[in-house]
Amino acid sequence: MPIKKSTLTIACMSALLSLSAVAQEAGKLQGLLTDSSQTSYFSGAQITVKELGLSTVSRRDGSFRFTNLPEGQYTLEITYLGADTLEVPIDIKSGETLAKDFVLTGKRADLENIIVYGQRAGQASALNQQRSADSIKSIVSSDAIGQFPDQNAAEALQRLPGLSIERDQGEGRYVGIRGIDPNLNNVTINGLNVPSPDGGARSVALDVIPSELIQTLEVSKSVTPDMDGDAIGGSVEVKSLSAFDKKGTSASVTAQVSHNDLRDEVSPKLSGSVTNVFNDTFGVAAALSYYDRDFGSDNIESNGDDEIEQRYYSINRERLGAAVNFDFRPDFNNQYYLRTLYSRFSDDEYRLANTFTFDGDDSEVERGSKDRYEEQSILSLTAGAEHQLGDWLIEYQLGYSKADEDEPSSLYYTFVGEEMDISSDMQGKIPSIVQDASVMDLSNYELDEIELSQNNAQDTESSFKFDFTRSLELSGHSAEIKFGGKYRDREKTNDAVVSLYDGDFDGVDPSQFEAATPDWGLGDFGPGLHRSVMRDYFNQEEGELELAELDSEIESNGATYSNEEDILAVYLMGKIDINDLRIVAGLRYEDTDFSTTGMRVELIENEQTDVEEVVNTLWESDRSYNHLLPSLNARYEFSDKLVARFAYTQTISRPKFEDVAAYQIIETKTEEDDGAFVTEREAAAGNPELLPYESENIDLSIEYYPGDIGVLSAGYFHKSIDNFIIIADVAGTEGWEGFEEVTQAINGDTATVDGIELSWVKGFNNGFLISANGTITDSEAETLLDGERYKTSLPNQSDRIGNLTFGYENNQMSLRLTMSYKSENLEEIDGDLIRMEDSHQQIDFTAKYFINESMHVYFNAININDEPYYNYFDTPSVNAQYEEYGRTLELGFNWTL
Repeated sequence: MPIKKSTLTIACMSALLSLSAVAQEAGKLQGLLTDSSQTSYFSGAQITVKELGLSTVSRRDGSFRFTNLPEGQYTLEITYLGADTLEVPIDIKSGETLAKDFVLTGKRADLENIIVYGQRAGQASALNQQRSADSIKSIVSSDAIGQFPDQNAAEALQRLPGLSIERDQGEGRYVGIRGIDPNLNNVTINGLNVPSPDGGARSVALDVIPSELIQTLEVSKSVTPDMDGDAIGGSVEVKSLSAFDKKGTSASVTAQVSHNDLRDEVSPKLSGSVTNVFNDTFGVAAALSYYDRDFGSDNIESNGDDEIEQRYYSINRERLGAAVNFDFRPDFNNQYYLRTLYSRFSDDEYRLANTFTFDGDDSEVERGSKDRYEEQSILSLTAGAEHQLGDWLIEYQLGYSKADEDEPSSLYYTFVGEEMDISSDMQGKIPSIVQDASVMDLSNYELDEIELSQNNAQDTESSFKFDFTRSLELSGHSAEIKFGGKYRDREKTNDAVVSLYDGDFDGVDPSQFEAATPDWGLGDFGPGLHRSVMRDYFNQEEGELELAELDSEIESNGATYSNEEDILAVYLMGKIDINDLRIVAGLRYEDTDFSTTGMRVELIENEQTDVEEVVNTLWESDRSYNHLLPSLNARYEFSDKLVARFAYTQTISRPKFEDVAAYQIIETKTEEDDGAFVTEREAAAGNPELLPYESENIDLSIEYYPGDIGVLSAGYFHKSIDNFIIIADVAGTEGWEGFEEVTQAINGDTATVDGIELSWVKGFNNGFLISANGTITDSEAETLLDGERYKTSLPNQSDRIGNLTFGYENNQMSLRLTMSYKSENLEEIDGDLIRMEDSHQQIDFTAKYFINESMHVYFNAININDEPYYNYFDTPSVNAQYEEYGRTLELGFNWTL
């Protein structure tokens, strides 16, 4: 039975009031952790009032506070990996606030500044935040991002334990946590949920966020009640830079050129940032990044049976990112902020394709082109504040975000050559094709079809959230109670206008479009097609071309839909420190109202009645569901070097918008067969009745911090997932009787994921560094294959992922050699074939030379081993897709103030 929102809110307030007590007049301590120059701050340090057993953690700006300290003299202990433990006497007086700065120094004289200025600074900050976190987290800082040749947020995250990426044209795009489908993650920027610019998807393409705009990336592998519940894989938090991250004024400029050896292209990149704090109260931070990259790929793919396609890609990508952030802090107890982030990503792609269909004397070849410009953008606006009112911390935030994807005018040409002399054994990663000279001659082809496609997808979200936190003392133990709520209003639309022209092209000579043979490295490609000549021809002749009205209508209406989603969440959580044990537990309630609007589009072709038409029917659907999500996170500190964790959480993931959208594309054909008329029906459809994924999660981990900048950790995780979603053929089931084939997303049964996560990070005193992590998982799910139940792994679930980094640095240079690995995974079930993505192993290298404290030059080598992308059907010898991208070399210069 659904829980009423008002009832739950009243229950939360009642629980809060019952646990609150009127505190006696006490003293307060507010502090700031800095280096000796007081220009840099330390986040993630653990601060303890030894006599009282009270502890807290410094924030990203180095600040911390204790709000309810009895009058007396105490010892304050501050621990930070890579720095000396600091013990300072403090004198707390009733009704007064003690404000004090604390200076941390390196463990040895020669390491005095390395925790602030050296290349291990980012690693130290990330490990300290990880060690002191209430939940299971992995963190990467902006300094650490700069140690690798990573161009965007996705590529920066792949270095963390348990994380892997899905690539597009060789670039990292989507992030998987512990091998789980990226659609099952939650992504936020400065606390604001990020919509997806990709039509139909929930997964956020993190390649649209340049790495230069990032201050930290936090990956939460276990959630707490104050976090969104839709995070079966985990939650990724992108935090952009703030002026209060450093004292005074800072600035940075980077200029770079890169070269891709596959297309022999040179590409520029320019980025910069500046921060300034005025009068210690008002801060402004701004960053800008621009990258214009020319590259491409060579591709060959097949259907595993009788068809092979050769593809040649030439691509230009522009990435523009900007952030302007404002902070106003009139005093220590009141803070106001405005965070803005804008990212625009354009993809100008020209693709040539040859499709060979093998059918003896009836074999044919299609030569086609794709001329497409696509632009994606993300805008994120977040305003909020926090106020410390006595023992209460009050936080609130208002957010608006918008993501869109626009394809204004994609042009496709298809030329067909029939009765071609071609053959292939369809074997190997790169299957060979035997063809004679006539296949290479465009005069033996006819123009068959021209398609103009215009697509636009928009995803917008408005949200408001509030949090109330109060410090307590329960039976002599430090405690905290927190409650709050969040409202999200999201709308996702997809609009398509497709125009198909397949009329009389008898007067068109295909050779007029012929261009030079492209430099395709996987075999014989034949003549190219001239991009601008084909675009000019279409622009001139569009009004005279014959439009296939019915086919155009079904393609357009079938891909147009709108989804709306309203989510109301409230939560109540408590935290208590019992000696060395910290427990964080509570409940989160999420209520979801979902609606979708689209079309049932049916193409009817009936030879018996001589009817040929498209029938469009409006389709609307809505539903509501709610979830009560408990969670428990426990952290036990055996010593300042050894930390153990346990977490039990329940999380959900809502279906992809494309899977749950109200659309149906139906083709009904009635044709004569041996004197009788036979009707065949096929369909592809969304499923508005899909249930969300529901998961019970258990996590166990132990972390050993040897005292210097390093960690050795091991963890186990288990996930039991109900209602996981698969794409299946549901022909013959209820509502689809009489259909030959129906492709639709449906809920499966229970799936399980078990895994072990290992990590070792170590910085040696002689300058050498090593980082190694690996995750081994085993997943099991039941799905449908050719109408029968079939046991397999979860889609997009990699059983093994890992990273290995070797590094060396001194005052003059910094070197990193890295390897990332991702094992094979189930891509999809294609008809009666299982399509697998092969394992991927990539090696990158980066080197820096420091001219002085402010300037350095760097060199990056990306994909040194020229690793391709490979998919196969059933066995590795049956090609589904082979694509190679070549190596990329980068040379750059950085100046920092």
